[in-house]
Amino acid sequence: MRSLFLVLAAGTTAAPAVTPPASHGAEGTHAAVAAAGPAPAPSGTVAATLPGPALPRFAAELAQMPSITGGDGWSGVTGTEAWHQLATATPDRRQAVRWSYAKGLIAANRGPEAFGVLEVMHLADPDLALVAPYALARGAALTLLGRDAEAVESLALPELASNPEACAWRMRALAHSGSAADAVGQINCARTAINARAPRDRVDFMAAAADAAITAGQPAPALQWLGLFGEQNPQANLLRGRALLAQNDMAGARLRFERAQLAGKPDIQAGAKLGLIEVGIAAHSIAPPDAIKQLDAVRYSWRGGPIEQRALTIEYSLAKEQQDLRAELRAGATLLRYFKLGAQAGPMLAELQQSLTAVLAPGSTMPLAEAAGLYWDYRELAPAGGDGDVLANRLADRLQAAGLYARAAELLTYQLTQRAQDVAQGPLSVRVATLQILAGRPDLALTALQTTEQPSYTDQMRWDRKRMEAVALHRLGKDDAASAALDGVPDGAAIRAEIHWRTQDWGSFITESEASLPPARSLGAPQQAAVLRYAVALAMSNREDKLGALRARYVGAFKGLPSANAFDMLTASLDKVDPTKLDAAIAAIPEASPAGAIGDLLDAGG
Repeated sequence: MRSLFLVLAAGTTAAPAVTPPASHGAEGTHAAVAAAGPAPAPSGTVAATLPGPALPRFAAELAQMPSITGGDGWSGVTGTEAWHQLATATPDRRQAVRWSYAKGLIAANRGPEAFGVLEVMHLADPDLALVAPYALARGAALTLLGRDAEAVESLALPELASNPEACAWRMRALAHSGSAADAVGQINCARTAINARAPRDRVDFMAAAADAAITAGQPAPALQWLGLFGEQNPQANLLRGRALLAQNDMAGARLRFERAQLAGKPDIQAGAKLGLIEVGIAAHSIAPPDAIKQLDAVRYSWRGGPIEQRALTIEYSLAKEQQDLRAELRAGATLLRYFKLGAQAGPMLAELQQSLTAVLAPGSTMPLAEAAGLYWDYRELAPAGGDGDVLANRLADRLQAAGLYARAAELLTYQLTQRAQDVAQGPLSVRVATLQILAGRPDLALTALQTTEQPSYTDQMRWDRKRMEAVALHRLGKDDAASAALDGVPDGAAIRAEIHWRTQDWGSFITESEASLPPARSLGAPQQAAVLRYAVALAMSNREDKLGALRARYVGAFKGLPSANAFDMLTASLDKVDPTKLDAAIAAIPEASPAGAIGDLLDAGG
């Protein structure tokens, strides 16, 4: 193929002599062909490929040629003669020779080669894309390649709208892509071009027309068109079976499918097997759950194309009827992921989103683990925007309440990386980091924060993220880094003190806590804990002078509180401390952390 391209491109770029490969029969049997261009570079140097002289424009000349309106318009040279003409053509004739070669290749149903030739022509003259015969040839080549959407696009020039040959190729491309109704709409226009062909050349067009008509609910004309085929033809029998099934002729359809299954190629056999399942469903001889299993078996043996799409469509309908949510989501999601559904996509997506939302609703009877698994497997079906965020957060709340922190974190990590944008990542990253810390994975908490760093966060968002970063670093044993992360955070001193309390770094704890001791009135549990911890640190540091001052400052505030005895014990003179009661006094310190929820996270996941 590379050698072929070089010969075709001769005159557009300089190239040395080329010997074409032995392929496609006689085309590879002749001697080396000298392509136009400069002599090869001397040994030891690399010959630069430089643009040669521009070829004369061909678009206008092609536009003046008679239109191609039928199969007889694809006459052109191929084989050895084509190679010879390409190699010896003068610059002013090279594009015309390429055009003849491309037409001959289309007539021989050799789409890949024809497309390659047409692309080389377009490189030399981009205006060819505006010329109807070129667009028709390109659309035909793309149809033969199976690139249906591009084929329909190429055939969309206004000049080709009522061209019978263009309609025929457009019909084939639309039928193969699953746009049955649109394909049927092209049949009347294409009829003359198809009928003018020899019987063997009509086969692919008639099969496409019949397939589209059956899918569009018009089996009667499809059966008439299939009369072109012999009774032993497996493809025709498969289509006849589908047409008879559409007419509720179960026995006739079953026989045609069985005949196709016996004699057909693997794709025909897969289609026939699917047809027999459809007959069983229509005749109520297969229970819906068994039918779903059989449809899955067909899909595992044959992937892609109209066969799998039809199997999935049937499975989706059965699953909805049986209220089999998992099968419904599996079939629907696969259809949306891998197939072009056209106008059906919107309603199907809305149905699937409604089903997914119902599963995650507070009143759902589905077990939480199963509901979470369904959401995770089909999370791309979740509604966009705020509705999708509410759905994910609702499930994350339920998972967190059940202690399933890791699963909640994974769920919201997907939201964070795939759905949230800009400043919306700020609060969400804090929640993901919190869940990862609760799950005992502080390294992943840091990853969530670091991968979503950006300058547009508000100060409050930045402070919240820094608090989580400090907690994660502490859990990783990096207390110096944690302390540095809290620089500039309003309550950074309280969090540092919390870290020092846990590491029993009494001197640092005293330094961080001293300025933030609460007023000596109405002490709540966190304020009591702050004062009592400070007393412990002073005692452990032998700071009796400060212990006395602390006692004088807060003795009145602790009167009547449950922790009053602990305060008396911890602030007494060191020589009066009763070691047997000290443990009880420390145990009486309220558990509420002066640093609030952040303090609780410092011990989480351990």
